[in-house]
Amino acid sequence: MRLHRLELLHFRNYGRLSLSLDAPRLLVIGSNGEGKSNLLEAVELLGSLRSHRCSADRDLIQQGERQALIAAECADGDRLELELRRQGGRQARRNGKLLERQHELIGPLRCVGFSALDLELVRGEPALRRQWLDRVVLQLEPVYAELLSRYGRLLRQRAQLLRRGLGQGHLGDLLEVFDQQMALVGTRLHRRRLRALTRLQPLAATWQERLSGGREQLHLRYQPGSLLEGEEAEGPWREALLEQLRTQRDTELRLGQCTVGPHRDEIALEIGEQPARRYGSAGQQRTLVLALKLAELNRVHQLWGEPPLLLLDDVLAELDPTRQQLLLEAVGDGHQCLVSATHLGAFSGGWHECSQMVTVTAGSISSAS
Repeated sequence: MRLHRLELLHFRNYGRLSLSLDAPRLLVIGSNGEGKSNLLEAVELLGSLRSHRCSADRDLIQQGERQALIAAECADGDRLELELRRQGGRQARRNGKLLERQHELIGPLRCVGFSALDLELVRGEPALRRQWLDRVVLQLEPVYAELLSRYGRLLRQRAQLLRRGLGQGHLGDLLEVFDQQMALVGTRLHRRRLRALTRLQPLAATWQERLSGGREQLHLRYQPGSLLEGEEAEGPWREALLEQLRTQRDTELRLGQCTVGPHRDEIALEIGEQPARRYGSAGQQRTLVLALKLAELNRVHQLWGEPPLLLLDDVLAELDPTRQQLLLEAVGDGHQCLVSATHLGAFSGGWHECSQMVTVTAGSISSAS
C-alpha cells in the first residue's frame, strides 16, 4: 500500500473528509454525481499534479470557498499537501515544508489513472492523445511539469504578439527572442515524448496481442508537430525547429497563431497497418486503450522499481465482461487500487472479499456493508 490516509477540505463537493485506507483495494460505490470521481481525482492531483477532468484549479474548489486542500499520508511516512487557491496559485508541502517547485511533490504517490473518458483516446482529437502522453512522461520525469508549464506560457505570449502584429508588419526582434526559447523548450518536449512512446511501444504491443488472443498487432507512432530529421539530438533538433519558426513567421502573422511545435503533435495508434481511429471496431478500440494503460502501469513500475497506485474510475461499466476480467486479472495483487463503480456486480468474488468498501453520498463517505 502506498496511500494510507486521504484528507480533503473544500475540494469539489467534499466539505471535509478524512479516509483511512485499510486494504490494498478500495471500492468506492455510489450513484452518478455523488462524488466518486472527485475522490479519485484528488489522489490523481497529488500523484501527478494534474487532473484529466479539468485544467482550472478554480473548478476544483468548493463553491463559496477561497481555497481547497488535498492531503495524504503515504507508505514511507511522508505527508503530502496540495493547496489550491482561487488567487495566488498553488502551494505544495511535503512533511510540512513548503516546496519551491511543485514537481518535488511527485514520487511517493505515483499513480496511473484509467477512466471512462480515456476511451475517447482513440476516437478523440489529437489533444487527448497528447495529454495522455504528457501524463505518462510526468510520472517518468517529474521535471517535465516545468517544461510543459514554460512552453504553455511561451505559446500564449507568442500568440498574443502575433495577433498584435496583424497588419503592422513583423515584430522582428521580440519574436526572435520568443522563437529562441520556443525552439529550446519545444525540442525538450519533443525528445521526452518520443523517448516515452518508444519505451511504451513494446509493452503496449504485448498487451494488445494478449488481450486480443494474438490476433492484433499494435503500433504507436510519434508524429511531431515540427520537421525533425535524423536521430534524437537536442542541438540539431533545436536548430531545425528554430528555422521552421522563422520560415513560418509571415504565415503565422497572418493567422495570428503558432503553427509549428509540440502543441501540434499527434500520436498515431494503428492496429496492423490501419489507423485504429478510422478502421478499428469499438471492441478493438477499447482493447487498445486498455493496452495503453497497462503499458503505462508497467513502464512506471519498471523505471521506479515500485508499483504505482492504480485509479479505475467507472471504467468497468464501459468494458464487456471479458475485458473486465482481463483487466482485474492483469492488475492482480501487485498494485494498490482505488476503483469506483455504481454497483458491485462488475467485481468477481475475490475482489469483493479482499477489498475495503465505502459508499459515497453527496460528498460524504460511509463504510459499505
